[in-house]
Amino acid sequence: MDLYSYVVTHDTGFSPNPFLGCCTLACCKPAIRRKAQKGDWIVGLTPKRDGNRVVYFMKVEESMGFDAYWRDPRFSQKKPKLHAGIDRKNGDNIYEPQAGGGYRQLPSRHSNPPFGKREDRRMKERDLGGERVLVSQRFAYFGSKPSRLPRELECLIVGRGHRCRFSDKTKAHFRRFVGRRKLRVHAPPRHWPPGDESWKGAAHCSV
Repeated sequence: MDLYSYVVTHDTGFSPNPFLGCCTLACCKPAIRRKAQKGDWIVGLTPKRDGNRVVYFMKVEESMGFDAYWRDPRFSQKKPKLHAGIDRKNGDNIYEPQAGGGYRQLPSRHSNPPFGKREDRRMKERDLGGERVLVSQRFAYFGSKPSRLPRELECLIVGRGHRCRFSDKTKAHFRRFVGRRKLRVHAPPRHWPPGDESWKGAAHCSV
């Protein structure tokens, strides 16, 4: 297996999107989405100023193109619905295939302005440059209550971009780390309205 680590700069519930029973990475981090294969693990960390803690981890169980992601009924509720709850508003299934080729970017967190009607060409090019959407049901998302990174995994800390070259020893430490955590959504995203507990229903979470 390969292990990828990177910094989650904006933890909103959009990228990654941990709702509706699976964690999806459909936008941002194009290099990871192009390279990661089934069986690989991805770890998202808080920025250095926030302690380089674990925002989430996921095991890649599916990898699909944007057409397949759009058409798959399992992910229809991840298409953004701006006047629904905040979890639906932050849906990451934002690229609609067009009959003549290409994609239309839906009003979403990546449109211009955010949730506006104009496409953001820079973000669109970056998102689609990742070529694939990564899907996992084997994940833990800590959001606004990030998990401390044990000393033996401090090598996962990264600045810009991502890291993916780790020793077998580090990967073994990581597997033990994963084995000690419950695989579920533990808390809302860091950038989430105070007092809004709709994330629990969206995450199928009762605690």
